Amino acid sequence: MTPITDVEGRRVSLSNLDKVLYPATGTTKGEVLHYYATTVAGAVLSHLRDRPVSFLRYPDGPDGQLFFTKNPPPGTPAWVATAAVPRSEDPAARQVMVQDLASLMWAANLVVEFHTPQWRADAPEIADRMVLDLDPGSPATVVECCTVALWLRERLAADGLLAYGKTSGSKGLHLLVPLTPTPSGEVSAYAKRLAMEAEAALPELALHRMKRALRPGKVFVDFSQNAAAKTTATPYTLRARPEPTVSAPVTWDEIADCREAGALVFRAGDMGGRLERYGDLLAPLNDPEQAHPLPGGALGGAG
Repeated sequence: MTPITDVEGRRVSLSNLDKVLYPATGTTKGEVLHYYATTVAGAVLSHLRDRPVSFLRYPDGPDGQLFFTKNPPPGTPAWVATAAVPRSEDPAARQVMVQDLASLMWAANLVVEFHTPQWRADAPEIADRMVLDLDPGSPATVVECCTVALWLRERLAADGLLAYGKTSGSKGLHLLVPLTPTPSGEVSAYAKRLAMEAEAALPELALHRMKRALRPGKVFVDFSQNAAAKTTATPYTLRARPEPTVSAPVTWDEIADCREAGALVFRAGDMGGRLERYGDLLAPLNDPEQAHPLPGGALGGAG
C-alpha cells in the first residue's frame, strides 16, 4: 500500500521508500525525498518557483531508463500549478510549476532531475538570468572549467555584471548572472559573444563551438541554454549520476582554489552543512537589486 503523507494540507503519495536508487552509495528513495523535504526545500524552491519545470525522470535509478518530459505527467494532482508554455507542435501545451513544498514532494516522488528556463512563467522569453555552461572535453576536467570561469567572471565584471557559480552535478560548471528582464534572443547573442571572446583569449583552453573533433582537452562554453526553449539543471537538483551528486552552488574561492577534479563534487549528504555555513550562495539571482542590464543598449525592463 502506498503511504499517503500530509504536506502543508495536501495529500501526497510517497511510494517505494526503501528502493535503492543509487547503488554505488546505497541511497534509497526515502533518503532522496528527505533531502528535498528537509535539507534543501527552501533553497531549491526559491529557484523553482514561478518557472515552468521540465523533468528528467529516472524512476529506477541512473542505470535504468531515463526520459525527459515537459508535459505534466499522467496523474498530476489538480492542486499542482501549471503554466501555459505554447510550443509549435502543441500550442496548448502546459508545464508544471513547483510552487510549494507539497508540489516539490509530489515531483520528487517521481524521481526526477529538475530543469528550468532562464525566464519566469509570467514573462515568457524574457530572461532574468543568463547561464554559461562550461563543459570539459576529456582529458580536461572541472579544473580547466574553473580557469575559464575566472576569466569569464572578470570579463562580465567589465560589463557591470555579477556572476555566481554552481557545479553542474556532472563534470562541469555553470555560471549564472542576474539580469534586468531582457529578451532571450538578446541574452543569447551576448552570451555567444562572450563564448567567442573566451576562445580568442584562451585559445588552448576554451571553445565556443560544439564540434566534437575540437572538444578533447578543451572547455566548451555553451551559451545555447539561454535560448527561450532551453533549460538548465536547477540549483540543488540531484542528478541521475552513479552517486547522488548535486548541482551545488560554490564560492569563488572554491573555484579559484580548485586543483583536482574531485574538489567540486558535492553529494546530497554534503548540502546541509554547506547551507548552514554559506546559506544559499545563489540567493542574489532572486534579488532584483543584484540584477543589471546587458551592455550596449539591451532592453532592460522589457516585459
